[in-house]
Amino acid sequence: MTATLDFALPPALSAHEPPEARGLARDSVRMLVSRGARAPEHHRFTDLPALLEPGDLIVVNNSATLPAAVRLDRLAVHFSTAREDGTWLVELRRRTSQATEPYRGGEPGEWLPLPGRATLRLIERETPRLWRARLDQDALDQDVEAYLRAHGVPIRYSYVPRDWPIETYQTVFASVPGSAEMPSAGRPFSADLVTALVARGVQIAPITLHTGVASPEKDEPPYAERYAVPASTARLVNLTRESGGQVVAAGTTVVRALETAARDGGRVSASAGWTGHVVTPLTGVRAVTGLITGLHEPRSSHLMMLTALAGTAPLALAYEEALREGYLWHEFGDIHLILTAQDQARS
Repeated sequence: MTATLDFALPPALSAHEPPEARGLARDSVRMLVSRGARAPEHHRFTDLPALLEPGDLIVVNNSATLPAAVRLDRLAVHFSTAREDGTWLVELRRRTSQATEPYRGGEPGEWLPLPGRATLRLIERETPRLWRARLDQDALDQDVEAYLRAHGVPIRYSYVPRDWPIETYQTVFASVPGSAEMPSAGRPFSADLVTALVARGVQIAPITLHTGVASPEKDEPPYAERYAVPASTARLVNLTRESGGQVVAAGTTVVRALETAARDGGRVSASAGWTGHVVTPLTGVRAVTGLITGLHEPRSSHLMMLTALAGTAPLALAYEEALREGYLWHEFGDIHLILTAQDQARS
C-alpha cells in the first residue's frame, strides 16, 4: 500500500449483507481504532462508550434514506439530489443479473417512461455521470419523494446480491428524508448503545446532510449537497472544544457539514444551504477531532478527508491492518474510529 492508499481490495472483503444476516446485532460489527502513530486497536462497536470520555460529543447525521432507485426493463434511474428548481440529479444505470452498471447513453430532451404512469425528462448533463432531469408529474398527485416511496427501492451495487427492505438502510437517527444512499457510519448505533453513551456522559447532537449517489465504479470529487447545522449543535461543538473534549463526527458527511460551517479557529456557526466543500490535507480539518467511519475504497475522495484528520502514515498503517485482519468494507461492513493526538494526551 502506498501513502496515497492505492491498494487492492479483495472481493471477499466486501460486506455482502447486513450484519444481522450474518448473526450479529447492528452494534456488534468490528471496529478498528486509530490513535496517531500507535498500533491500531481491535474492538467491537459496542466498546465505543469506553473509548470516549465524559464531555465528549458525537455529531450524527439525521438524514433518512430514500428508496431512490427506480427500475425500468433494462435501465435503472438512481435519484440523487433534489435541486431548488424542482429538478433532480439522477444517474442512469444499466440493469444486470446482479445489480446495475454505468450507462453512458441518454440525450438532452429524451423522455424515459417510469412506473406509475410517470416520465423522466433528461435536461442536460451536470457531470459526466449525472443528469439534471425532471419528473413529469402531470399524472401524479404526489411529490418526487412520495413517488419514490411508492415505486422505488434502495440503491444497491453488485457486491450486495439481493434487495433488502428500506428499513435496513435507516439509522436510529434518521428523521429527515433526503439521502439517496445511507449515511452508513451511523448504522451501527443502536438505541441501547446511544443510552450507554449518554450514561457515560457523552453528548450526541445532529446535523443534516443529504447524501447523493456514490457510484463505486468511478471516483469523483463530491458535488454540492444540501446540509444544515442547527444553532444548538454549533453551540455544543464550540463548548466541547473549549472544554477540551473530543468532537467526533459520525461519518464523512458530518465532517463535510461541520467544516462548511466552521470559521478560523474551528468555531462553528449555525449554517444551512448547499455545500461544495471538499476536505483535503490542504484545506485541513478545523472543527472535528475524531471520526467514526466505514472503510473506503482505494483512491476515493473520502480518503483525502481521512488523511487530513489522521495523517498519511497512520492512515496507511490502519488500512494495512484492516486488510490483514479481514475487516469488511462498504455500507454493511465494519467501522474505523479515528481519534487524534488530543485524545492521546488525555488517555
